[in-house]
Amino acid sequence: MIDKYILTSFLRNLAFGIFCFVIVFILVDLFENIDKFIDRNLTGPDIAQYYLYFIPEIVKLITPVGMLLATLFTTARFNSLSEMTAMNSAGISIYRYLLPLLIVGVFVTAGSIYFNGWIVPYSNTEKIRIEKEKIGKHKSPGIIPNLSIQDSVNRILTIRNYNENQRAGENASIQIFTDDRLSILSTRIDSRRINWDSSRKSWILTDVTERSFDSAGLNSFISKKELGNSANPEWVPVRITPDRINIKQKNPDELILSDLRDLITEMRNSGQDVSRAEVDYYSKISFPFANLIVIIFGVSLSLNQRKGSAAVQFGISILITFLYLGFVKISQTFGYNGEMDPVLTAWLANILFLALGIYNFLRTGLRS
Repeated sequence: MIDKYILTSFLRNLAFGIFCFVIVFILVDLFENIDKFIDRNLTGPDIAQYYLYFIPEIVKLITPVGMLLATLFTTARFNSLSEMTAMNSAGISIYRYLLPLLIVGVFVTAGSIYFNGWIVPYSNTEKIRIEKEKIGKHKSPGIIPNLSIQDSVNRILTIRNYNENQRAGENASIQIFTDDRLSILSTRIDSRRINWDSSRKSWILTDVTERSFDSAGLNSFISKKELGNSANPEWVPVRITPDRINIKQKNPDELILSDLRDLITEMRNSGQDVSRAEVDYYSKISFPFANLIVIIFGVSLSLNQRKGSAAVQFGISILITFLYLGFVKISQTFGYNGEMDPVLTAWLANILFLALGIYNFLRTGLRS
């Protein structure tokens, strides 16, 4: 019965906190971008659709803050009404009080991993699509200018204008090097147009010129009307598929966890640096665990009478939240530069703040 009472109060505060944060976040963003919406003649339904897809990203960011404040206000209320004293008199320790909150934290963390890893990337993709098509951040939706991709360990593909929808491009160039250091060019293939043939599962290059080089310079020059992989299935001029091109053009916030993992594997196989992508991947998994850490912080702070009023405790909790997020960003910088292991980079803030939270909680628990 006491668990139900604690959880009812906690979940009510959590829902109210997240709702308020979402509303405030949307209003601030709306006031910041209202001129862009007006300039682009966006209708009410267009703006509503934009923020509908924006909400999951907001929820992802503010859920740990909502968990912290829900823990703080629930515990502070029990403390101010002497309900915590009554629990202690009944033999319910602070550790027993913490148990149902931690169980909720486990479920919220598990749900956040799925939510942040699969739901949020989809909503971010739709949000960016609206930005491209209606807000006009990009002049030509679906057109990627000056596309450049490392197709394999020793190949670079460039396309001046690539159409994602038509799976075709203009003025393509494939540069093939002798080694993975991309220092000595052996072959260059230029094509006026490149198209994806769905039936043959390969690219078709038209109006092709192929140049071969040796140590002395240009060795041969060949002109072809068309080049594909039908003549020699073992040799494919362009290996990457349109789906992989689309994935490579997305930022990590648009990629579901499985696609990001596949992208990392593909980048590693092609000899590219995967430090940044790995940090983003492991951060998507580690960030939801902040929901558990802030529960321990919230309980210990609200029970510590020396911290003063609830307003002071609220300020301290917000400060801790910003310190946590700031530490995450700082550690990510080292991980992006390859100066720190990606797994350690993603989990360092959690490890540090969990240790501090447990220390503060145990110290508070010993005095209670």
